Amino acid sequence: MSGGQTGGMTASRTQGPGPVPPPDHDEAHGGALGGRLNWLRAAVLGANDGVVSTAGLVVGVAGANASSTELLTAGLAGLLAGSLSMAAGEYVSVSTQRDAEQAALALERRELRLTPEAELAELAGLYEAKGLDPELARQVAVQLTAHDALAAHAETELGIDPDELTNPWHAAWASFAAFTVGALLPLLAIVLPPQSVRVWVTVLAVLAALVVTGWASARLGGADPRRAVLRNVLGGGVAMGVTYAVGVLLGASTG
Repeated sequence: MSGGQTGGMTASRTQGPGPVPPPDHDEAHGGALGGRLNWLRAAVLGANDGVVSTAGLVVGVAGANASSTELLTAGLAGLLAGSLSMAAGEYVSVSTQRDAEQAALALERRELRLTPEAELAELAGLYEAKGLDPELARQVAVQLTAHDALAAHAETELGIDPDELTNPWHAAWASFAAFTVGALLPLLAIVLPPQSVRVWVTVLAVLAALVVTGWASARLGGADPRRAVLRNVLGGGVAMGVTYAVGVLLGASTG
């Protein structure tokens, strides 16, 4: 076989019968993935708050030799107060963020309406600052402005997607649910076991949950899970130790 024939066959095998099709996958990109990770982190942190705050409450009450009914009452009160507080705080916080985003978008719409050429030059300058040469930056700015001027400026200048503004109700319900799920663990762990072991069962269950939430939050944030788990476990352990000691002291003084 000649060298030319060999080279032709090699090229044929390398290039294939036609153009290579794009990879077939459905993974999320850009803002969609970032938004999902933010929601997951918020859910994990909300559940972690529910675990720690409710555990501290019920362990402290148990230290005062409270009955199972008193523990259940205190735990449910803490669960509702904490979850509603989290939901209200998240609603106010996200509403403030949404108001700021809407105000920034309104200002951008006004500038696009009154000074379109200046806004086009500004957008081209931003792309040039990102590394494009002036001519290409101008072409990109012109094409994106023709497609959706507000979206182009909002994304490049403000880091906002006009079609994906934060929703305060979604944030509030997510925080409420996450805190409630986290709070149920120590509440059930303190109420269901016999009185002689209920504190130890609760402590072990809470520490195990804190390992999970610490690991999950670290993985979602790309951090070292060992340090996050250690901080989480130490913080929760100290909280339960302090509240239990206070409960014991109050129970002894009133007994």
